[in-house]
Formats: sequence, structure tokens, C-alpha cells
Amino acid sequence: MGQLTIRNLEVSFHTREGIIRAVDGIDLAIGPGEIVGLVGESGSGKSVTCNSVLQLLPCPPAQFGEGKIEWSSKDLLQLDEDKMRRIRGKEISMIFQDPMSCLNPFMTVLDQVAEPLIIHKICKPAEAKRKALEMLAKVGVHRVKEYPNSYPHEFSGGMRQRAMIAMALITQPALLLADEPTTALDVTVQAKVLSILRELCSELGVSVLFVSHDLGLVAELADRVVVMYRGKVVEQNDTASIFTHPKHPYVKALIACRPTLETSDDRLPTVEDFINPGKETEKSPADTSPPKTSSKSAKTLVEAKRLVVEFTTDEGSVRAVNDVSIKIPQGSTHGLVGESGSGKTSLGRSLLNLIRRQSGEILFNGIPVGHKGHPHEKQFRKSMQIIFQDPYASLNPRLTIEQALVEPMIVHNLGSSKRERIKRVIDLLEEVGLGEEHLARYPHEFSGGQRQRICVARALTTEPEFIVCDECVSAMDVSVQAQVLNLLKSLQASRGLTYLFISHDLGVVKFMSDQISVMQKGQIVESGSAENIYNDPQTKYTQQLINSIPAANRSKNFSFTHPSVSPGP
Repeated sequence: MGQLTIRNLEVSFHTREGIIRAVDGIDLAIGPGEIVGLVGESGSGKSVTCNSVLQLLPCPPAQFGEGKIEWSSKDLLQLDEDKMRRIRGKEISMIFQDPMSCLNPFMTVLDQVAEPLIIHKICKPAEAKRKALEMLAKVGVHRVKEYPNSYPHEFSGGMRQRAMIAMALITQPALLLADEPTTALDVTVQAKVLSILRELCSELGVSVLFVSHDLGLVAELADRVVVMYRGKVVEQNDTASIFTHPKHPYVKALIACRPTLETSDDRLPTVEDFINPGKETEKSPADTSPPKTSSKSAKTLVEAKRLVVEFTTDEGSVRAVNDVSIKIPQGSTHGLVGESGSGKTSLGRSLLNLIRRQSGEILFNGIPVGHKGHPHEKQFRKSMQIIFQDPYASLNPRLTIEQALVEPMIVHNLGSSKRERIKRVIDLLEEVGLGEEHLARYPHEFSGGQRQRICVARALTTEPEFIVCDECVSAMDVSVQAQVLNLLKSLQASRGLTYLFISHDLGVVKFMSDQISVMQKGQIVESGSAENIYNDPQTKYTQQLINSIPAANRSKNFSFTHPSVSPGP
């Protein structure tokens, strides 16, 4: 049992552009057994605050001011590395945002979840593995029981995130720092994880600092909410008051920006609409473009016929995509939803010929897409792009942002000169909310949401016709998410783009999509218009997905009914 108290915390970073104040004098307290939600824009200082608690920031470039982080009467900022090592993973655990880069690729998932018990000498290796299996089963990773030698790369993004959660909870810590712990999870697993966190808090007195850009999840879980904006705390209150009577314009914007199942507008409100209400919003390309062609009358741009994709593992063959047929009309958005591991990403990548298919046919503009080495492969690569789920792993850490965005143009001979290409890159960065000053930075110098914006810009460099958006806004807070979703819609209208939009966020899928397909265990179990899927689901599986959505993300007129609201210390 312990209480975390942060007093006047200041964290700065030395960069090429000068000193950046990431956290600017914040005060925050978390009592025993309390769950505090920490929300704010990407880059507002949420993750820096979490990493500061466990001294995980490299110094330099990070530099701390005169603030304090007190835990059980100790100032964590004054402890040496040996003392901090005894606290990390035992008294205070952390669930990181990016599971692929945080899991050891050379260790099995089971060994990694058991490792904290062994390192802190809580139990012997055999007992540690038994407890690890139990914890993995609690968070929905049942594969390890059948295949104990599975490695992280054999899991989907959602499954890897579940393993990270199990690893953080295995030692039953007094404080859990959850930095976007449900980013890659579908709604059904999100509900299960929230239930586990609530259970731990009530039974063991575990405190939680829950960082999330999904205000619906925060409403379901947190006792209090702290809102950060540009390194400062702009508002904090009990959860009910934050949602029903927000005071700061930024907080009002965060609540309004999230798409719900009732959202019917073509454009989501953004933070700028609330921070500068008198400023006239510039018209996006969607405002001046002709109405989108009806998907019924448009020609089919991408088609898959009886597609089968299998993966071979040590334990045998796994069929990820099982006899799937799909048609995507030109200029439309086809949404793809389903639980983690249902085959959504495998289907998307097979359409782009990024993974080998065992059988079936893929047509682009009526032309068969052959296997690797096909004469027209380079042209297909230019016309068909992807925005990957994991923004950190999909960016080369050795390339600056300028190099990463210019490279596709060079490969496809776009732009007559270096100056023209750089101008195009700057324009793309500004379209996704970044600027020219970011060109010389490397991927590790950006937050998760900022990295995903860079990936969106990179997908647009070749001026494609078809883009697979594979969880492309899952790492973004709602304010940035609204900007990117509006951008994708406006680009679609102005350029005639066609999307396959994959997401576990059903509100986002409904906002973006004309048609929706629901996948389960490698098969499409239901397809139809977005309105019909949500208003009249035909399968129990689809009904389960919809019922698992947090209440705040279902309706704009959210009536707050938090189960355990209590005032903070």
C-alpha cells in the first residue's frame, strides 16, 4: 500500500531546436486503491509523467527541475539505480504503449510474463510459470497454454498488448502505471481488462494511473480524471463532474471530438473549434468537392475471391483468412471489424500482396494482382498503400522524417527535383498536423500519436488510389484522431481515394465507413451498410461487439453512471 504524490514536476528535453518543456509544474496525487485517469493530446506530457515516476527517461536529453515524486515517504527522483530496480516491476509496474518494441523477441511470451516473479525472488521458476499461465488466461491469452513456446512475433498486436498487461500485473504491484494499455485491443478484450483492473483495485488496494486518449474508457474506470494540455494540468475533478460539467475549453473539446455510434455528421469537431471559437475554420477539400459517388453505382476497384491465407508454426498450420470474398467500390470506405486475431490485418495485407496467399484471386481495377515478382508489381505498390497499426515498428529508426517521406517518391520517380519533393513533404506534414521543424527529427523523438501522423503522410507520398488503414488512429488521442479522420475523409473526396478501414473502435468505423464487414476466426460472418450493421445486427457476435463498447462512446447524450466514483485526496 502506498500513495504517489507528484509536486511541481518539471521535465525538459534538449533538442536540436532548443529546450522543450514537456511537463511544466504539474501536481498530482493518487491514493491507495484509487484509479486516476490521465488524458490529453498526444505530446501533452502524459507518457513523460509516467516514465518520470520510474526514472525511465534518459538524462540527458531529459532534465528534471526542482519538483518531487514521493512514494512511501521516498523521493523517487533522488534514489539511485539499485534502489529504483527494487521498486520497478514489484511495488510499481508499468504497461507500456508499444508492446512489440517492449517485448523481447528472443524470449517466449510465457518466460517474459514469468520473469518479474523470478527477478524479484517472489517464487521459484516452476511456480512462476504456473502463475504466468494463470495471469495470461485472465487477460485472454489462451494460446500460450496450448503453445507454451510462442514468441511475440507470432501474436497479433492485441495479443501482444494483453501479454504486456499480464506481465505488469503478475507481481500484484501497489501502483500500476498504465500508459495506453488498451490501445491495440478490441472492445471485448477492453471490457475484460477494465474488469481485471477494477477487481485488483477493490481486492488488493492497487492504485492505477490510467493514461488513455479514449475518454469512454476513462469514464468506465477512473475515480478522478486529470487533463493535461501542453505540459500543464488544465483541469482535474471526479469523473462524473468532468463529463457532465467540464470547465476548460480543451476538456469540452476532448469530449466532443470522440465519434459515437450516433455521430452522423461528415466532419468531427476539433480542439481548434473550442480553443479558438471565433476563428473561421478553413474549408477542407471535402467542403468543395462533388458528392461522393454511390458505392452501388461505382465500379469495383479492389476485389478478393475466395481468399485463403495460412501461417505455418511449430505447432502446425493456422488459417488466418478462410475463404473470404470481398468487393470494395472505387471512392468508398469498407470498414472491417472483429476481435484481435480474427484475421483483419491478414486480410488487409494479403490484398496488398504483402503476405503470401495459399489460394484465391485479387483484382485491382479488374487486373489480377500476381505474387511477388509480377511484372506490374511496382505499379501496384504505388497505387496501393498501407498505414500500419504499429507506428514505431513501421518507421526506420535510422532515417529522419524527411528521409522516410522522400524515399517513396524517389523509388517511384515522383517529383522532378529534391526541392520539389521536400516541398511536397512539408505540405503533407502540415496536412496531418505537423510542420517543417519536424523534418530533421528521428522517430524516437515523437510521441505515439505523432508517429502515426507521420505514417499517414508517408502513405500519401505516392498519391495512391487505395489505402489499407490498419488501426491507423488507434494510437491517437481523440483530438488528433478527429483531425486525421477528417483529413482522410477530405482526401477521399478530393482525390477519389478508396479505403479498407480496419479498427477495433466501432464508433470510428461507423463514422468512416459506407459498408462494414464483421470478421470472426478468419471468416466474414456479416456484411452490410454501416447503419444496418449497428442498428440491426444479425449475428450474436456482432451484438456482443456493440454491447462491449463503453457507454460514453455509444451516445453523445451520455448519462453518467460510474460504479465507484470517489473524491480524490
